[in-house]
Amino acid sequence: MASETNKNPVSVYDFTVKDAMGKDVDLNIYKGKVLLIVNVASKCGMTNSNYTELNQLYEKYKDQGFEILAFPCNQFGEEEPGSSDQILEFVCTRFKSEFPIFDKIEVNGDNTAPLYKFLKTGKWGIIGDEIQWNFAKFLVNKDGQAVDRYYPTTSPLTIERDVRNLLGH
Repeated sequence: MASETNKNPVSVYDFTVKDAMGKDVDLNIYKGKVLLIVNVASKCGMTNSNYTELNQLYEKYKDQGFEILAFPCNQFGEEEPGSSDQILEFVCTRFKSEFPIFDKIEVNGDNTAPLYKFLKTGKWGIIGDEIQWNFAKFLVNKDGQAVDRYYPTTSPLTIERDVRNLLGH
């Protein structure tokens, strides 16, 4: 489970999370990068299109200070039932994804990962702070602040302009 490194986080860089192998990852290593944080699932109807487009976005901007952080979640229709090994196998074999895949987390409810509690504190419109489904996306600026939130049905390629703007293009 993700954990906080301090009691009053001010950015995503204040969090330590577990990677898919169970190792601690201090998100401070991403300081100064534009991040797209996504809750992912392997058996969702949106899996193919999202992973395909996330890979395209990542390939295009990874060398320009852009990173995608994928957090598997099984809270929506039990569409991510596998173990971390199974999830990695699926993502790396089927989609050849190169961006980091983290440990399975919860994004809603009593066991919401601290990182997601922080991400959901923004003003996100009529939906409130709950994540609606797999592939909700948070765009985080170089200062570690969530600056936009996209619905699960939002195509990753449609946010390319926002990514480019944050990268300074």
